[in-house]
Amino acid sequence: MNSDLPAILGLGTAAPDRPFSQEEALSLALELSPPESDDRRRQVEMIYRRSGVESRGTEAAHSVSAIEAGADTPSFSPASLSCPSGPGTAARMAIYSKCATALALRSTRAAMSDAAVSPESITHLITVSCTGFASPGWDFEVVDKLGLPPGVQRTNVGFMGCHAAINGLRVADSFVRANPKARVLVCCTEICSVHFRYDARPDQVVANALFADGSGAAVIGMGDSGLPRIASTSSRIIEESRDQMGWAVGDHGFEMNLGIELPGTIRRHAGTWARAWLAEQGLTIDQIGSWAVHPGGPKILAAVAEALDLPGTTLDVSRQVLASRGNMSSATVLFILDALRSSGRLRPPCVLMSFGPGITAEALLLK
Repeated sequence: MNSDLPAILGLGTAAPDRPFSQEEALSLALELSPPESDDRRRQVEMIYRRSGVESRGTEAAHSVSAIEAGADTPSFSPASLSCPSGPGTAARMAIYSKCATALALRSTRAAMSDAAVSPESITHLITVSCTGFASPGWDFEVVDKLGLPPGVQRTNVGFMGCHAAINGLRVADSFVRANPKARVLVCCTEICSVHFRYDARPDQVVANALFADGSGAAVIGMGDSGLPRIASTSSRIIEESRDQMGWAVGDHGFEMNLGIELPGTIRRHAGTWARAWLAEQGLTIDQIGSWAVHPGGPKILAAVAEALDLPGTTLDVSRQVLASRGNMSSATVLFILDALRSSGRLRPPCVLMSFGPGITAEALLLK
């Protein structure tokens, strides 16, 4: 029966070559946005050190990225700043375009190699990102540099947030179910660090301490790759939670709002939603072999584990990806899925789960 379901034929990930330790990131944050008092400084230090992040790839928020991207790229270094709020949104988008293209090409090449598919066999390209805009964008570069057919059908899933990989995979699943000959390349690329906030408000410091850059890709189609197949997806807008997480375009980058109520909201609602959805698939929580839960932060993972009554080590791979890579928004669940595979812990049925602005909960079942 499962052979009739679209399969993940290959996975690929890419992160910046030069990761920054969290201590380096903290030092830079204190330099770019000096706290107004010793108490505020201690608060910033505590947020960074309790973030669950040990190192991250950050192409844009650090001046090294400006050097790598070219001399004409605006720098984020303190000496270059003419505005206390940092570079304007246009300057940040220039950095995004260069950095996103490079990472997207690396992850898509890796996914296609893993799937052993040729460029000319790709029928659809789905690009996912919430951290930048351009048209034509890096999807054109992927088509051109990978040698995809000029008739490849492109779909962009834009500005949805951390859960958007599941939205992209859902679209790919639909394409393949409609045409079993389709080969769909999905690429989630985020340059979160381009939106570093020069702001000492606690929620902005939390965002600065968590978010990172990365790209994850997958090839979806009919076939037998040894990877699991997409059986079902679920989406849920949690009522009366719209103000708890938001993402808006500002004059100096995109501005994230993170409410302190968020973990509690997930703890109250995730269990009921997930159990009802799995019951429709004839499954219970205990029957799920592995979980790829997006690590919005340590408190989010703790809330999910409590809501679903998961054993203590169930989300260890999510925690490990958060520690070594940071929160790469939409790309993160593909890193977790790849890490589960490489560690031998990918045991179907597997559930991918993410939360994003809305608050919206998304899940995908692999069998």
